[in-house]
Amino acid sequence: MAIRTFGPNAVDWEERVDLDRLRRERLARLKATLDRSELGSLLTFDFSNIRYMTSTHIGTWAMDKLIRFALLPRGGEPVVWDFGSAARHHQLDNPWLDGTKRARAGISTLRGAFHPDAGIAADVARKVADELREHGLADAPVGVDIAEMPVLAALRAEGLDVVDGQQVFLESRRIKTPDEITLLTQACAMVDAAYEELYAYLRPGVRENECVGLVSKVLYDLGSEYVEGVNAISGERCSPHPHVYSDRVVRPGDPAFFDILHSYLGYRTCYYRTFAVGSASMAQRDAYTRCREYMDRAIALVKPGATTADIVTVWPRAEEFGFADETAAFALQYGHGVGLSIWEKPIFSRLVSLEHPETLEEGMVFALETYWPAADGWSAARIEEEVVVTSDGCEVITKFPAEDLLVAGRKYWTAGGALNTLREAQSHLNTAASSAANGARP
Repeated sequence: MAIRTFGPNAVDWEERVDLDRLRRERLARLKATLDRSELGSLLTFDFSNIRYMTSTHIGTWAMDKLIRFALLPRGGEPVVWDFGSAARHHQLDNPWLDGTKRARAGISTLRGAFHPDAGIAADVARKVADELREHGLADAPVGVDIAEMPVLAALRAEGLDVVDGQQVFLESRRIKTPDEITLLTQACAMVDAAYEELYAYLRPGVRENECVGLVSKVLYDLGSEYVEGVNAISGERCSPHPHVYSDRVVRPGDPAFFDILHSYLGYRTCYYRTFAVGSASMAQRDAYTRCREYMDRAIALVKPGATTADIVTVWPRAEEFGFADETAAFALQYGHGVGLSIWEKPIFSRLVSLEHPETLEEGMVFALETYWPAADGWSAARIEEEVVVTSDGCEVITKFPAEDLLVAGRKYWTAGGALNTLREAQSHLNTAASSAANGARP
């Protein structure tokens, strides 16, 4: 049965995303993963992990600030310390945090912007240690995902045994709940729409940054929470792949590939498509065909019980497409989990997967990416599909057509376009001839 795509609004006549269930099931999975670990608690400063644990959000502006933190004690409930009035908002509008009991004011070091002698790092550590002592967990290992060095030192000064906790978070997030899968599918549907607008817009004379602006507007108009990036690459910039858009003007005969990354209710996309602009050379078509074949071989293998090693085996070695080793070619033939962030578990790469394979399970959602440089030495093809592992295989949730290389901006390049041009010219000639016969200037 196909994964369903709903509208973004809540309705009473159809069961769509159940956000209360989403909150409960995410926290339950995190608690269960913590219980299976050797840790006594989880402390997070990472924006996505805080959201997964506490279902709080204060805007994408805060994603890189490391200003907020949350703690989950084994056997207890999460506590979040948040920025200024955000804590007050949680107390009023997030009932699952029990008001002031588990939504509290607190601030970390603003990435070092506070004066080191202000005691902010020590205050963070004291808040965490006091909570752990109350739960009788001060002597148990504290799993931390990311932290600034002064905070890490302050936690240790409080006598806490601080260890890596990121693996617990990522293990918890590895399998998606049905509501998470629905949100990821909806996010992809929004990118489908963005690609439809982009394909109609893309033509010789537009610039890469204009394409980025168009895509961003479409996504925000559709309700995107955050356009993380639009990787717009054209012409000779395609090989090697620079991973950043520019103000380059797209020219006739250019390849152009795009990666659209955005967030819908926190859930991300990573979604490449390649076009030719105006016309496609044989070298471009051959590169695209090769890129598509590697994608199709990989998708055909995706099912529960398969491994990441099985997938990367059907992809070429780095040396086969012009790179010295797998580190140099990293992320060109690649796969990664997608959820509240991109590049979650599992990871697919010849760099790691052959020696450290991960087993695929039902409910995983990940993106598979393939790349191939063209024989002309400057163009290339890039394709990415997001898939959901089902009970007997997988379903692709990135729907914009990618089976064949699409040519955009073909108004003057197709046989039909040429025919229309000839008809228009003939019409002008007939008008001129008629005017001349009547003694008028054409």
